[in-house]
Formats: sequence, C-alpha cells, structure tokens
Amino acid sequence: MRITIEEDKCCGAGQCVLAAPELFDQRDEDGVVVLLDADPGPGEHENARNAANLCPGAAIAVHE
Repeated sequence: MRITIEEDKCCGAGQCVLAAPELFDQRDEDGVVVLLDADPGPGEHENARNAANLCPGAAIAVHE
C-alpha cells in the first residue's frame, strides 16, 4: 500500500488525523494534512482506507 496526498484539496477538517493518527497530522499554521507514513504496514491499512474515505476534500489517495 502507498498513500499520497494532494495538499491543495485539503480543507483542514482533521478527519484523517482522527481516523489514523499514526499516518497523518496537520500543520499548525493552516490545518493542512501532513503525511507521516506513505508506506504503512499491514496493521495500518484499514485506518488508511478509513481516513481516505472520511476526507471531505478527497485529498488522500490509497494505492493498493
């Protein structure tokens, strides 16, 4: 699995951080998503998918 983000689509809702705090964070100045781990282990795959599905801006892509 590989995760990519498109910062320009991020609206700073923070749903990704709530769904997968090991994979995502937010910048302090504007709340834009920060990808912490682009190649997560199997234990984080479900969390990555959930974060992508919850993202209101569709800024997160999960490549299986």
